[in-house]
Amino acid sequence: MRYLSTRGGMAPQAFTDILLEGLAPDGGLAIPETIPQVTGAQLTAWRSLSYADLAYEILRLFVTDIPADDLRALTRAAYRAEVFGNEAIVPLKPIDGGVSLLGLSEGPTLAFKDMAMQLLGHLFEYTLTKRGTSINILGATSGDTGSAAEYAMRGKQGVSVFMLSPQGRMSAFQRAQMYSLQDANIHNLTVPGVFDDCQDIVKELASDLDFKAKYRIGAVNSINWARIAAQVVYYFHGWRIATRSENEQVSFTVPSGNFGNILAGHIARQMGLPIKRLVLATNENNVLEEFFRTGIYRPRGAAETHLTSSPSMDISKASNFERFVFDLVGRDAARVKALWESLAKDGQFDLSAQHDEFAGKFGFGWGTSNHAERIATIRAVHAATGVVIDPHTADGVKVARDFVEEGVPMLVLETALPVKFGETIEEALGIVAPRPAALEGIEQLPQRVSPVEPTAAAVKAFLIAHQGSPA
Repeated sequence: MRYLSTRGGMAPQAFTDILLEGLAPDGGLAIPETIPQVTGAQLTAWRSLSYADLAYEILRLFVTDIPADDLRALTRAAYRAEVFGNEAIVPLKPIDGGVSLLGLSEGPTLAFKDMAMQLLGHLFEYTLTKRGTSINILGATSGDTGSAAEYAMRGKQGVSVFMLSPQGRMSAFQRAQMYSLQDANIHNLTVPGVFDDCQDIVKELASDLDFKAKYRIGAVNSINWARIAAQVVYYFHGWRIATRSENEQVSFTVPSGNFGNILAGHIARQMGLPIKRLVLATNENNVLEEFFRTGIYRPRGAAETHLTSSPSMDISKASNFERFVFDLVGRDAARVKALWESLAKDGQFDLSAQHDEFAGKFGFGWGTSNHAERIATIRAVHAATGVVIDPHTADGVKVARDFVEEGVPMLVLETALPVKFGETIEEALGIVAPRPAALEGIEQLPQRVSPVEPTAAAVKAFLIAHQGSPA
């Protein structure tokens, strides 16, 4: 399996090459040359596997330059009960009205990002050790990517992490998870503005090819294909624990800001997983919902990006959306390049002529949720079941209810545990969100964080001053 760029300007590369590269040299995103196909017999055989071994079976379709025994060892190291708190790794949590939660928040930072990051940490360390080199991870977070990446990379040989986050835009718990880490290889930088400002800086520096090469810049955001590949696994897992036969269909609803999580479902569906519907759920920052509703992609600036009570989705420029558009236009890299040039010039592009394909050929549904609706959903689920859900998952549950079909399990991808958003839970339920004993008092721990100006130059200077020797 080799990888190309969505914009056509990258020679085919192996998995471990794109693992370390992040953004493609032409500014596009790495994508497999072909999407591997799975059979009904494989789906049946995979039902009895552990989560780690299911991950191996799926990832080996995408990873052909790591020996099979080594890849299996890496998935088994990543997906252990000691890390995720239970043997299932990802449990199914029925709630009400034909909806269940796919429990993706059992990992060390209590968010779905752990599902990919735990594997990514092992993949980085393995590849860097084999090559005898090191890497400086440059990333941006709206709340959960940062802590998941830092917990996965802390202490890893040859890895330094530089994570940008928007000042005042995350919950106190999210900030504490990241900023309380004292590991020498972890650096937190706060930037005035919104997540998109952080992401723009990361992309600008990743496009500086000389800087990227000299300082060995890599990525853990979902622009890194390895994260998407790892997330594909839990769609297969969700299907197998919610169905009984190889022909049964399942639907998924995915709270989405950066489009990476739902893109993994799109890939799984292309591989042959029997997915009836992939439902996109957004909050008040509904750029993606607007596209699926109208066919017009119109990212918004910082002034139009709302601060909401589901802050991890306060994103108006969805990095992974380019990979979906690549498929939407028939894997035509020249057209993708032209669309993103139009986006840079005009601030939008129009694919409304293909609107019928969104729900038909590609199986998408879409909807939005606002503050009042997510509060009402948190209350309704708690009243009916006693289960407390976080506000992003509540957005998913609210939207999912419009797409429930008789005989088709509807799984909402759980985004995080509610403790990460305590203020919203208290508003909705009047109770303090439950938290693991190990995380009591985390907000009172000393925090190590560096404010920087919102410019690529300022971030570049900080990285140069705090990383190891250049190549």
